[in-house]
Amino acid sequence: MDEYVERCKRMTPFEPVVLAEERVGQPAHRQRAEGERILEALKPGERLVALDERGKSMTSEGFAQRIGTWRDGGTRQLAFVVGGAYGLSEEVRERADLILSLSAMTFPHQLVRVLFAEQLYRALTILNRLPYHH
Repeated sequence: MDEYVERCKRMTPFEPVVLAEERVGQPAHRQRAEGERILEALKPGERLVALDERGKSMTSEGFAQRIGTWRDGGTRQLAFVVGGAYGLSEEVRERADLILSLSAMTFPHQLVRVLFAEQLYRALTILNRLPYHH
């Protein structure tokens, strides 16, 4: 993940923020508590992309286009959220501007971070017309 984060930083300001997982309580409590912390960490005006297996499937080009459309429309900050072991709370899903699926399969959130960091880098190279995506 660090490799793709550094690559992204060469093209745009980028700061990964990892919130601690809730480790106490039943799954519903843990999901709700994590959701509250996620929502508290968001900045006003920030667009939110929530990664969830039940989200919208997009090609790399389509994802890049969505980011480009937001950028061209004046959006200056995006937040990307990967849920914990029990997924995202309904409140986070409702707040999201886009719910994105990397796959219909379930992956550990640590692996999703790596996969998504690569896809974000790929989207940025597409927007900047760099040869990475082919």
